[in-house]
Amino acid sequence: MFLKYKVDIPVVPGKLVRKKRGGHTYIEYEYERIYDPAKQYTYPKRASIGRVDPENPNRMTPNENFLKYFPDADIPEEIDRSERSPYLNIGPYVVLQKLIRDSKLREILGEYMDEKDTGFLLDLACYSIIEENNAGQYYPDYAYDHALFTPDMKIYTDSKVSDFFRKLRPEQSVGFLNSWNKSKNKRQKIYLSYDSTNKNCQAGDIDLLEYGNAKTDASLPIFNYSVACDSANREPLFYELYPGSLNDISQLTCMIDKAHGYGYRNIGFILDRGYFSKGNLEYMEKNGYSFLIMVKGMKDFIREIVIENQGSFENSRGKYIDRYDLYGTTVKSLLYEGDAKKRNIHIYYSDGKAYGEKQEIKQKIRRLKKYLDGCVGKECVAFGPEIMKYFYLNFEKDGKTLKLAEENTSAVEKELSLAGYFAIVSSENMTAREAIELYKSRDASEKLFCSDKSYLGNKSMRVYSDEALSSKVFIQFIALILRSRIYIALKEKSEKMLKRPNYLTVPAALKELEKIVMIRHLDGVYRLDHAVTATQKTILDAFGLNEGNVRYQAKEIEKILQHQ
Repeated sequence: MFLKYKVDIPVVPGKLVRKKRGGHTYIEYEYERIYDPAKQYTYPKRASIGRVDPENPNRMTPNENFLKYFPDADIPEEIDRSERSPYLNIGPYVVLQKLIRDSKLREILGEYMDEKDTGFLLDLACYSIIEENNAGQYYPDYAYDHALFTPDMKIYTDSKVSDFFRKLRPEQSVGFLNSWNKSKNKRQKIYLSYDSTNKNCQAGDIDLLEYGNAKTDASLPIFNYSVACDSANREPLFYELYPGSLNDISQLTCMIDKAHGYGYRNIGFILDRGYFSKGNLEYMEKNGYSFLIMVKGMKDFIREIVIENQGSFENSRGKYIDRYDLYGTTVKSLLYEGDAKKRNIHIYYSDGKAYGEKQEIKQKIRRLKKYLDGCVGKECVAFGPEIMKYFYLNFEKDGKTLKLAEENTSAVEKELSLAGYFAIVSSENMTAREAIELYKSRDASEKLFCSDKSYLGNKSMRVYSDEALSSKVFIQFIALILRSRIYIALKEKSEKMLKRPNYLTVPAALKELEKIVMIRHLDGVYRLDHAVTATQKTILDAFGLNEGNVRYQAKEIEKILQHQ
């Protein structure tokens, strides 16, 4: 891939070769020589580092190999702005400009970096939202045809992106998180929705990379990344990076300490089943925090409570929760041996969930039975607990050869009878309806994690140092704040409409806004190409914007670009 600038051809006598291919002249750099003792001949190993500028034989357009073999070369930070696209996308810029202003992101970032770096950081965050990509080498392509937040809308090179990742200091991200959380209202009780994920990373000198419980590819080292969100306002508050070998349960106590450090006192935690442990519940209560947590699997004590209450609420209209099409009831019980007080255990039953789970159980039994039938008459190693749970196994006199496998019908029937049930535990008194409503509010954080990997290009971080990783995650957190606001605004707009259009999703709305463009005319001035369409007006209205705002921003962009 060729970079978007030109450099002087390096002076390294005997190391460079010019080769013509397809009408162009390429520069190849000899980086090593291999001696073949059998043939008594030395073979040069070369790599292409760029293409000669047809207008100047002493200059060339470099590629990524050039940066590898000549890291100390004089590289321009900016791209010639006369090469900016004649078609400039401004629709997403108009929306993001308002969201940045409303959230005061520019002001908070400005406390810890200068105007130039603040603008560049916002551009990188917006790039990942609009292009759904976090690869720095493609940023110049984005900047080529988009309005930018960098002062004077300067277009920076991909090498400048890499330098920026290395340049950001930890105290800047820490300072931002302190100021961001300081600005939040701490008087009213808020519920923090907390979730985590893990990410693969390129090989490099990164201390956080360790082999752990990877959710996608267990063969790669990972680091863990978690975000705490205000579930009511559906807004990210802070994030954590921690080594890949640590699990969710062990990290939760550190997150609780961080919440305390940010000044949150009157809060509760809404947690997924992965955080359910005696130690975590005790630690939250010790710090005076309430909790609402999904029970992991159908634990033994929950099974007993479900069985005790079966038939008492599943068809009661008074227990029906229409919004989620399920039934719920609340009982009080001790959670574990030695528990000091009874907790609120909210039990739910869903017909749809029951049907799906019963099908899974029946398919599992069929699969296990087919496997066991294939083992009959053969010497077998020890079977797993799942087979021992659902089947009676009869062996020949040698005790090794399987003779017969019979289904344990009572065990299977008991499992089928528990299909469709699940439970939530809360430390505060509330109804089953209130508990499920509160737990479902954490959907916002789950959507954020979905967007972080799917729509911000963060499945792999593509960095090679701790500094770059820290910087990139910080930038993606800013992107997460902005994307969550886009998602919420579009969702609220969609819910108000009688017919919910398919263009009010984040990707579809951004794609539609990209059609709002300015065109550079013969006099070199950028002007709005056409009026705003009805669809674009609907999307803009979700953010409290209209065609007048677009025309105003177009004029401001025109003024900036006229001075270049």
